[in-house]
This record gives sequence, C-alpha cells and structure tokens, in this order.
Amino acid sequence: MTKAEPAPARHVAIIMDGNGRWAKKRHLPRVLGHQRGVEAVRRAVRGARELGLEALTLYAFSTENWSRPDEEVSDLMSLMKRFILSDLEEFAAAGVRLKIIGDYRAFKPDVVELVDNAIARTQDNIGTTLAVALNYGSRDEIARAATKAAQKGPITPETIGAELDTADMPPLDLLIRTSGEVRLSNFLLWQAAYAEMLFMDVLWPDFTAEHLREALETFAMRERRYGGR
Repeated sequence: MTKAEPAPARHVAIIMDGNGRWAKKRHLPRVLGHQRGVEAVRRAVRGARELGLEALTLYAFSTENWSRPDEEVSDLMSLMKRFILSDLEEFAAAGVRLKIIGDYRAFKPDVVELVDNAIARTQDNIGTTLAVALNYGSRDEIARAATKAAQKGPITPETIGAELDTADMPPLDLLIRTSGEVRLSNFLLWQAAYAEMLFMDVLWPDFTAEHLREALETFAMRERRYGGR
C-alpha cells in the first residue's frame, strides 16, 4: 500500500521574534529592527497568499508588551498605523481578509479607528485570512472563552473552542517561531495543542517568503498522530 500524501497546511501562525537582536547586531536603534520587521510581515503575507494558505496568524503585540519602554510601545503603534495605511489597499485588492485577535480596543482611538476601517474594508474578502494578534495573550483568551461558554451551558472543549478568537478560522496546523528561541510566550496555547511546531534560527527581519515555503515543506514531511499512536 502506498503511503498517503500529507495534507497541506491550511493555517500557519508565526511568533515574529528577533527585531531587537537584529538591530543590536548591527549597532542600530531597536526601532529600525521593528521597521525591518514590518517589511518581513509584508513578505510573509504575500508569500502566504502565493502559497495558498487559508490563514496566517501573526503575533504582533502581546499583553506583556505594555511593560516595554513607553518610547518603544509608541514606535510600535506608529509602525502599525503606517503599515495599515500603506499596505491595506494591496492586501484588499488581493482578497486578503484582515482579522484581529486580542483586545485591540485598548489602544489609542486613532489606532482603533484605523483597525476598524481596515477590518470593514476587507470583511467580504475570501482569500487568505490575515489574523493579527494585538494586545493578545492566550491565557486571557481562554479565560474569556470559558466565561462565555459557561454562560451558555456546560463547559466542554468544544464549547470553549467555539468562543475562542480564532473560532471562525481553520485549525492551527503549524506554529513557527523565529530567532532560535524555543517557547510559546502565551501565544495560541489552546490552538497549538496538536499543531506542529518549528523553531527557526532566522531573525524576523530576515524572514522571507522562501523561509515560509521551507517551513511548509518541513510540515508536509511530518506525520501527525494527534496522540492516537
């Protein structure tokens, strides 16, 4: 009997790590590392679309990131606004649907307005879903989902799953972390229960569509067992 071909990945998530180290290695300000990281986001989204991914989830700003220096948080917000303003039309025209996971309404009103407009602009698109985690923490997400589930009836894995921020997305297939760090950092803990994981040594600003392609090829060679054998 011939072995069945592995199913392709539908949903990939990335912990975009290494902006600060990229800048430090080059004796540059951290903000320049974040700027180059935004360029890597563009490459990743374009690559995801070209490779036929149904969903790409990017960890952009965690609930813990508020503890960073005020100047760095301000720089990150400015970069996010610039990214939306400069790239929204391209992604919208390409059929990309923007989704936010986490509580982005904790940001300043101008950021919230931009995000709301971007979501509305792309809500009817049927191409790749780009989910951006903003002010996101997985423990908080699970707690919120469990609270909502309890209000509706018995708590089960299924009822909690139905209330997660990613409930309308395909199950997570592959979680990538760049920079060589090997931890999840409170990202998609529930969704990653049976996802494949790949920890890559490349710093995020150097991440390309070819890195994404290589990651998907690695995924395709793995045998997923889901704890059954």
